[in-house]
Parts: sequence; C-alpha cells; structure tokens
Amino acid sequence: MTALDFIRQTLGHEPNDMAMFELALTHASAGGENYERLEFLGDRVLGMVIARSLYERYPKEPEGKLSRRYNALVARETCAEIGRELGVPTLVRLGKQAREDRAGQSENVVGDVVESLIGALLLDGGLRAAQGFILKAWGPYLDEQVRAPEHPKSTLQELAAARGLKAPVYEVVSRTGAHHAPVFTIRVSVAKLGEATAEGSSKQDAETAAAEALLAQLQ
Repeated sequence: MTALDFIRQTLGHEPNDMAMFELALTHASAGGENYERLEFLGDRVLGMVIARSLYERYPKEPEGKLSRRYNALVARETCAEIGRELGVPTLVRLGKQAREDRAGQSENVVGDVVESLIGALLLDGGLRAAQGFILKAWGPYLDEQVRAPEHPKSTLQELAAARGLKAPVYEVVSRTGAHHAPVFTIRVSVAKLGEATAEGSSKQDAETAAAEALLAQLQ
C-alpha cells in the first residue's frame, strides 16, 4: 500500500498536502526534517480527544479512575499496538542503519508515527478529521474498558503502604540498543517484600514491566 492509499483508505482522509503526511512518516534517521514536531502536536490532540471521550462516557467516575483509563489509552504501548494494526511499520521512512536495526518495528517509533499522523490530520483536515480518526482507531479500546485499569506501579506502591513498608525503589540496571531503539533494564525492589527485573523500550515501560513482574511473584 502506498502512503497516499494509506491516508485515503486507512485514515479516511483525502490529503490536501501530501508532503505533510510524508513528513509524518519520516524518522530522524532518514536525515533532514522528520516527524518529531508533528508527533509533539499529535500527542496533545490525542490526549484532548481521549480525555473528553472518557469524561463523557463515565460521568460519575472520580478523577483518579478517569486518569487510570486515560493513561492506559494514551500509553506508548497502545499507540504502537494500534499502529501495527493499521500497518504503519511498513510505511515508516528510515535511514539505512535504522532500517537494518528494524527500527520500524520499534514500539517507540511506531507509537510516535501514529501520533505524528494525528498531528498531520489536524493541520491538513482540522480537528474533526483528527478526532474522527482517533475515535475510530481507539474505539475498541474505549469499549473494552469496563473497569478502570490499575496501573502496576500504583498497585505495588499501595501494596507496600498497606503492609507498612517503604515505597518501591526503581533502579536502571542497563541501557542497551541503538539510540532510536533503546532497551532499558530496570530493577524494582521493596524492602522485606522482594525484587524483580524487566526490560522496556523506555524507562517508564521497563518500570511498569518490573512492577508487574514483582506483583506476579507476590500473587
């Protein structure tokens, strides 16, 4: 599928400025201008649309539960999962080394490109176009949220507090991989409770995975 076909068929938009969308698909490794500014914009638009949707869907929920739903929906993992479902990885424009390193499959890159495409939709078609895409692509994820998810780090912290223990401590064990596709290894420990180690494509992702691993040990 060409980039133009993707914009028309998958995003449901007839582009006025195709160069804008080509930029949204261009990684920094390709040299010259890249998607980072559009990704910055798209991230904010995604947050606004998801926040409003949750506010309207769950009129009686307190801020804490709405925040947990929001964080799960705008997380890099969710953006990347949606990007893969849409076929984004095959369209990302990469430099030679990044392509050989399979950066196009990276959770960070795929998630960023999804957000940059949202930014391009906003600029090229207005808020209605960007919002329409977000509500369609995120629709199944919104519908699946019967209960507000508990974030693993919050759950672990609450567990430690309930047992009268100090808060969890997160340490960076290592950072490996290419600059555009890093792998962080994080160890989390709770005194008198245990510790666990996990990897992720960002420190936040690795901390979340480590918290999940420690909670699994304690079940």
